[in-house]
Amino acid sequence: MRICFALLLCLASSFAYAQDSYPARPIRIINTVAPGGGADFTTRAVGNKLAEAWGQQVIVDNRPGGNGIVGMEIAAHATPDGYTLVLGTIGPVAVNPSLYRKLPYDPVRDFAPVARAVSALNVLVVHPSLPVNSVKDLIAYAKANPARLNFGSSGVGFADHLAGELFNTLAGVQMQHVPYKGGAPAMIDLIGGNVQLIFATMSTALTHIKAGKIRPLAVTFAKRVEQFADLPTVAEAGVPGFAVDNWYGFLAPRGAPRPVIVKLHREINRILELPDVTERLQGLGIFSFLAPTPEAFGDYIKAEIRKYAKVVQDSGVRVD
Repeated sequence: MRICFALLLCLASSFAYAQDSYPARPIRIINTVAPGGGADFTTRAVGNKLAEAWGQQVIVDNRPGGNGIVGMEIAAHATPDGYTLVLGTIGPVAVNPSLYRKLPYDPVRDFAPVARAVSALNVLVVHPSLPVNSVKDLIAYAKANPARLNFGSSGVGFADHLAGELFNTLAGVQMQHVPYKGGAPAMIDLIGGNVQLIFATMSTALTHIKAGKIRPLAVTFAKRVEQFADLPTVAEAGVPGFAVDNWYGFLAPRGAPRPVIVKLHREINRILELPDVTERLQGLGIFSFLAPTPEAFGDYIKAEIRKYAKVVQDSGVRVD
């Protein structure tokens, strides 16, 4: 009995020590897309506040490519000590397992969920030269010009890609997909007229909307958003049943110490409820969507993997 009690005390002391001593050096957060999009903005907003709170540098490491595979693989093989995190998004985490027969990582087996962070609002935007002013206009134009419209995305399997494929299916049109290494490069080509539309994150699109370089038609959430109340949802604008939730969350390599996971979870949740962070993010169409525990985020990931397995199957999209 005394030995067991001593062991429990030792474990409790180790738990407290791990929490108190972390972080003792810089933290790296891997981002699987290029700088400039909603995921990058979210990572930097959280990273800056972590650095302020803990007095340690937080390095955002953008590793775009391979539909998020490059960054996820690096994170999966990083030392599991809590000093490397990755911003997991719907594409690399929930969709890639159904798109690829072989992945160099497993989103459930190789990662420890840390914190479900936000949902990023996506907006359907078109190049001004396209003669459409509504979703119904777009559908009519697409049907009159089959396979002649190109929609850009952050990459195969990302939320903006899924939105385009779901639009094709539900609206009964044939638009061609053009993948990029992030939302920012896709937006550059939309402004240049190389693609005609994108289901872009609002954070990527907003400046260009205000400048009149692109035209917004609708948002992808199931309900209208107060901050952008003049924009209808795609569902109410002409495609019933359409809704895409573009979520981001933080993951660590599997095996990261439980006390560190708990500390990160609490601090990230605290940061995402700070009024200045909330105001900045919501102004860009990014809304806090927290999970109460790391385990709850893990359950959410598993449910999303099951959900998008059906979406991928129904769309017929495969990479290999």
